[in-house]
Parts: sequence; C-alpha cells; structure tokens
Amino acid sequence: MNHFEPYLPLLSEALQKLDAWRNRFGEHAGIAQADPDEIRNILSDLETRLEGNYPFHHPQYAGQMLKPPHPVAWLAYALTATINPNNHALDGGPPTSQMEKEAVAHLAGMVGYEENWLGHLTSAGTIANLEALFVSREIHPGKKVAATANAHYTHSRMSHVLNMPFLEIPVSARGVPDLDFIDMHGREIGTLVVTMGTTGLGYVEPLGEMLALSKKHGFRIHADAAYGGFFRLIAPDLPKHADWNLLSEADSIVIDPHKHGLQPYGCGSVLYKDASVGRFFKHDSPYTYFTSDQLHLGEISLECSRAGASAAAFWATLELLPLTPDGLGSVLRKARNASVSFTERVKESKEFDLYTEPDLDIAGYFKIPGQKTASAVSESSQRIFREGMENPESGYHLSLFRVPAAHFCTIFHDYDADAHDVVLLRSVFMKEEHEAYIDILADRLGM
Repeated sequence: MNHFEPYLPLLSEALQKLDAWRNRFGEHAGIAQADPDEIRNILSDLETRLEGNYPFHHPQYAGQMLKPPHPVAWLAYALTATINPNNHALDGGPPTSQMEKEAVAHLAGMVGYEENWLGHLTSAGTIANLEALFVSREIHPGKKVAATANAHYTHSRMSHVLNMPFLEIPVSARGVPDLDFIDMHGREIGTLVVTMGTTGLGYVEPLGEMLALSKKHGFRIHADAAYGGFFRLIAPDLPKHADWNLLSEADSIVIDPHKHGLQPYGCGSVLYKDASVGRFFKHDSPYTYFTSDQLHLGEISLECSRAGASAAAFWATLELLPLTPDGLGSVLRKARNASVSFTERVKESKEFDLYTEPDLDIAGYFKIPGQKTASAVSESSQRIFREGMENPESGYHLSLFRVPAAHFCTIFHDYDADAHDVVLLRSVFMKEEHEAYIDILADRLGM
C-alpha cells in the first residue's frame, strides 16, 4: 500500500496554482534553476538514511510520543514552506498570521477561555513553558516555581534559566502530589505547575485541589497540558473528568499540537487567561517594520521568528478535524480505548502485572519475574525492550520508564527493594491505529 499516492496529486495541483500566483510578479532566476537530477540523487540518499528510523508510523511502535502528522498537516506545511512565511511581524506572513490567530482561538475555546485571553503558537512546549514561567516571574518576582516530582524537567531547568527558585513537590507511590507540602510552602510559591498528563505515565494531577490551594495562598496556576491538553475534548470519558472541567481556571496553559494535535514537530502553544500579561512582551525595536496597526504575534511572544508553515498546517487540520468530541476528539477516544484495552489484557495475563491504571493513553507495566526483586523486574523489562526491536516484521517497539524502588514496593509488597530504581515497560498508545492492534501487540508480548 502506498500511503502517500492519494495525496501527491493534491499537492501538485496546489503547487501549480501557487506557481500561477508567483508568475504574476514576473520571471526570475532562482532556486527553480537547481539541477533536478542532482536533487533526485540527494533525495535518494536522504530516503535511504531515513529508513534508519524506528517505524513511528506503524501501530507496533508504542514507544515514545512519536507518530507521523496527519496528511492534511504535512500537505499544508509543505505547500506553505515553499513561501516560507515568518509569523513574527504581521508583514512576514499576513495569511499565516491570521490562520494562527484563528487556530489559537479554537484552542482557547476548547479549554474554556471565553474573553480577554491571549495566546499564540510556539516552536515547542519547552519554549511555551519558558514563556509562561517568565510571566510568572514578572508577576511574582522572587517567589518560587513549584512542580511535582512527576513534572517534566523543563520546569526546573527553565526556572534556573530565569533565575527563579524552584521547589519540587513530593508525590506518593501512585503519583499523587503531597498537598500538605504545598499548603506548608504556600507563601513561598509564586506559581504552581499542574501537569495534565505527565510525560512518564500520563498522570493527570488533581487540578481541583491544587486550585483550592492557589486561592488560599494567592499563587498562580500554570497547567502544563503539553501532552494531555487535547483530551479536554473527551473529558466525560476520562477517570478525572472533574479536573479537566476546571482547566479554564488555570492562569496559563501549554498545549502541544505536535503531539495529539496531529502536527509536524515543532508546534507548541501557550494561552493566558488574562490578556493584560501582554504588557511583559512590549518592545520598541527600531528594525521592526510594521504596515498594519493589527496585532503582530511577535508583540506577545518571547520568540521572534516562527514558521508560518506550522500555523498553516494546524489551521488546515482543524478545518478537517475541528476541536469537538466528534472531530479531533474521535482520534483521542481511539487512543484512550487502546490504553484501556491493553491494560485489561495486562490484568488478565498471568505473566504480566500493571503498575497503575492509565489516566490517558500511556500504560506502565512489567513482566512478573521468577525472583520477586526490584532488580529482576528491571532486567526483565530491559530484555523485553531489546527483543522487541530484533524482528521488524513481527516485533514491537516499547519504551522504558524508571520509578523509585520504594514506590514500586509500596504498591507491590511482596517484592524486595534490592535496587534504588525499578525499570518498567511503557507503552504510548497515541496513534488511532492502536485501537485495533492491541490484541496483536499483547500476543507478541506473550500475554
């Protein structure tokens, strides 16, 4: 089966129409004069080298947060990249700047921001989180950024970059934040990061209880929903739906369209509940050119140059799959169903055990070793991980996740903590194709 053949004529047709627009400005010598045979040879070499990737496109790949973008996204990106607009100053990409505003407005509507919000796309979730923490520093100078031990390490790293003190919040063996610890340190905190879908096992932290503490102590809430944000579309289907319904109360939110938004890397986003934070981005650069009094996206962002092609790709995707339960939500629902089906297979198996029930679409599990020790679990996980990649046609691709042995043995009392950590198997079921592939994957694992 050729995955791309149905779409290539569509791209060719759109390129021909775009060439007609280019020709309105007259003929000129440029990149069109490049030797096609030379380019063909380079592309042939590139194609060969790309075969060194893991099969991110296939449902047997359930390792990291990787999958191909939706066809409409890569088509829109490729078409727009031939112009290469820059969504910094409005002059650098008037159409794609408007597309970005429209797409981000859809994101704001999805999370429940109604009026007076501010937001834009970014090159990645890391930069989006950096920007949100920068705003936090300006609002609460000298106060701490607090995030749980399950939060992405970018928060402690970016706190260091911004010269902000950082406070790590302990979590229980089940990943539950220590709310008493937060309460005890409430006066020190300027911003509390709440992760709505941790990178490790997809934990959704208790936003409702953490919001209550923010109201008590006056600190900001930043929701890092880089991975989980689009699950807001199917909140009623999720075990922690009450927390998802409170997302609009967060002061800032980060969501990555290049994860569950079906976009090419890199495409992140940041949203602010109160548009007045835009005052922290004001600048008066003598080299910036303006031909319009409309909002320039560079005026509300720490980043300057950003790919207009990313905005076009996201806009096009939302035209096809709107941010509704039956639009993009249908893709999220299949991912969630896959994780539920897989965990049921794990629980039915006599060979494997489940670490925790998934909040989203990530499963953590392990093979039961003959000797019930932390080290034996780790050795088994690493062996299974390696074996899966040895046969491309009938194998599987998983990932590994390390947890403290103390946490593991709190849940599984009959295991000895003979090591500091325990290595688990981890599967990320973020492709909709995973829903129909679970039994095959489980059988290959020997469940």
